[in-house]
Amino acid sequence: MATLADIAVSAAINILSALIFLLAFAILRLQPLNDRVYFPKWYLKGLRNDPLESGGFVKKVVNLDWRAYIKFLNWVPDALKMPELELIDHAGLDSAVYLRIYLLGLKIFVPITFLAFTVLVPVNWTNNTLMKSGFTYSDIDKLSISNVPLRSQRFWAHIIMTYASTVWTCYVLQREYAKVAAMRLQFLASERRRPDQFTVLVRNVPPDTNESVSECVEHFFLVNHTDHYLTNQVVFNANKLAKLVKQKNNKQNWLDYYRLKYSRNQSKRPMMKTRLFGLCGNKVDAIDYQTAEVERLSKEIAEERERVKNDPKSIMPAAFVSFKTRWGAAVCAQTQQSRNPTLWLTEWAPEPRDVYWKNLAIPYVYLTIRRLIIGVAFFFLTFFFMIPITFVQTLASIEGIRKRAPFLKVIIDIPFIKSFIQGFLPGIALKIFLIVLPTILMLMSKFEGWESISALERRSASKYYIFNFVNVFLGSIIAGAAFDQLNTFIHQSANEIPKTIGVAIPIKATFFITYIMVDGWAGIAGEILRLKPLIIFHLKNFFLVKTERDREKAMDPGSLDFNTGEPQIQLYFLLGLVYAVVTPFLLPFILVFFGMAYFVFRHQIIHVYNQKYESGAAFWPDVHGRIIFALVFSQLSLLGLLSTKHSAQSAPFLIALPVLTISFHYFCKGRYEPAFTRYPLQEAKKKDTLERAKESNLNLKDYLQNAYLHPVFKGDDEDNDEDFNDKLESNDTVLVPTKRQSRGNTPAPSRMSVNSFTSFPDDIDHIH
Repeated sequence: MATLADIAVSAAINILSALIFLLAFAILRLQPLNDRVYFPKWYLKGLRNDPLESGGFVKKVVNLDWRAYIKFLNWVPDALKMPELELIDHAGLDSAVYLRIYLLGLKIFVPITFLAFTVLVPVNWTNNTLMKSGFTYSDIDKLSISNVPLRSQRFWAHIIMTYASTVWTCYVLQREYAKVAAMRLQFLASERRRPDQFTVLVRNVPPDTNESVSECVEHFFLVNHTDHYLTNQVVFNANKLAKLVKQKNNKQNWLDYYRLKYSRNQSKRPMMKTRLFGLCGNKVDAIDYQTAEVERLSKEIAEERERVKNDPKSIMPAAFVSFKTRWGAAVCAQTQQSRNPTLWLTEWAPEPRDVYWKNLAIPYVYLTIRRLIIGVAFFFLTFFFMIPITFVQTLASIEGIRKRAPFLKVIIDIPFIKSFIQGFLPGIALKIFLIVLPTILMLMSKFEGWESISALERRSASKYYIFNFVNVFLGSIIAGAAFDQLNTFIHQSANEIPKTIGVAIPIKATFFITYIMVDGWAGIAGEILRLKPLIIFHLKNFFLVKTERDREKAMDPGSLDFNTGEPQIQLYFLLGLVYAVVTPFLLPFILVFFGMAYFVFRHQIIHVYNQKYESGAAFWPDVHGRIIFALVFSQLSLLGLLSTKHSAQSAPFLIALPVLTISFHYFCKGRYEPAFTRYPLQEAKKKDTLERAKESNLNLKDYLQNAYLHPVFKGDDEDNDEDFNDKLESNDTVLVPTKRQSRGNTPAPSRMSVNSFTSFPDDIDHIH
């Protein structure tokens, strides 16, 4: 059991590590050689000049201005100078709202920490229950609810504190939900024109033997959305083509590398081996070999592109359908299109850079099966991972090490080594075990078939949060074999589960304190140092860069990884809410994390990160829901703990609290969540009216024509059918172009035959 001395050793190690990281960052960021590593966002915006372009050799490598080193900590106040509105314009609403999660943590826990140390710490400390018990305990335990005797009237203080923290948390959550919802609506109203504002993704298009998918989509929407339909782009299964393009780009990079290497030393041609990543096989001329590979892949790409264009099997029963107005797109995206609710399924299209093209090739009917498979796989992953988690917990116990490795007794009894093992090693070991997890969860989400990067990250974040809750939290407080723990919960009465968890929570407070310091203090400081991107940039810059464009590609600005960052933050919300009443000593460590993370990530968002997409803060309902879950769980665990304390008079007063909290959640869900899932027709009409007044001659068809063309087809000839565009914009009645015979929804066979709006007009006959 870790003592205050062990916690002090861990704090010293982590504070020292964090200070070293921050000091290294403050110095490295001043060097001209590293300018593109620590300020890539400004280079991508074209607002920063490279200091390497002027000055002598020494000045290009080292900053010789001594005044810069005096102000080396200026990055801290500079991170706060940019106002929020300017930050939204600079980095997007997603980034600005993501930062508000850290502010939300400070808003919730600063008052709770003050109240807990003012009220609960004296109540817990001024008892001698642990001293009389004869059990092993630490000074930290004396600050917890464990030091309050059975049947004590002092438990009323904990119940009142629980009500106070719940009311305050709900109040802050409601205000923040309303604020973010208003910010989202304002952002959508003031945002510049984007293709996704006019476009809907249509899936499960029914097959038609007489028409191609594009013609079928066009016919359906000209009939049912006559005044607003503009064009469509069918979805192609171009996964093989994309793979070939990726291979060609990789070969081209190697070819550029070998050419650059040869240009620096022309006395010897570069050689390479042809198999197993260049480790074995025949030794050949590297330039000639890579040139031949690039030419071979170029030929294969051309053949595959033609096959995709001309093979009807490569056209998926899905399309991006664009409308003349945002209002028309909003109506289509938010209504049922067909009598059969499983056909003509519509949803808002992701913005083009947010589309995950590979998953669009998955037939819609397979999605349910895939998600069921992943649900089962995730269940087993979650519980099997308890095995290494349990092993980690042995490191938190000196007794466990003595039992499993008695030969280490002499070493671990040294005071500093003992403090290091109990105060630092468990947290870092758990952190190492979790490194590979985000990659596994992202692969699972991709297999499920989500069509946008933002959806993939949100689904992966949900899995990560569940995993953290089961393994990092429950697995740490109830250490045991995976299925032993599962078996325990299955065979326990539902009334006994909160008791089991409630009793175990105070015991593991010290472990979570060490984890917070390793992950939340040193980890955040390591984020701003960007050691990995720094090394990779200089390696690329030395070996591969020969043009300014190459140098821009070598920069790795990164982005806010919502799939890993948000679940990590939610773990701290969970720990803070659970331990606020049980062991308040943990709260200051949480506050340090939220404060440090806010400064660091605000700096990174302003100067470094370049977001891959913009969802308009669509993730906020998930943030709100997980905090509510943590709040309810903290109430139930306290109820279970008080039940073991035989507090029969006070414990029942907690029963109403989860019910009230869940009711509050449903109120917020009904009041604010529609702003994140629907687009008000009133707002769409207003924006359309303003745009028509400002740009009356806007040619929207040209703007949208190839917005959702698969990236591997970019550069193909575009369809510029102005005649049909004029027909769509005229007020005259438009006869629906179709190859079908007369049917119920068409008054007569069509008298006109017009090419559908695909991106390959020259190949329409082949597709038909």
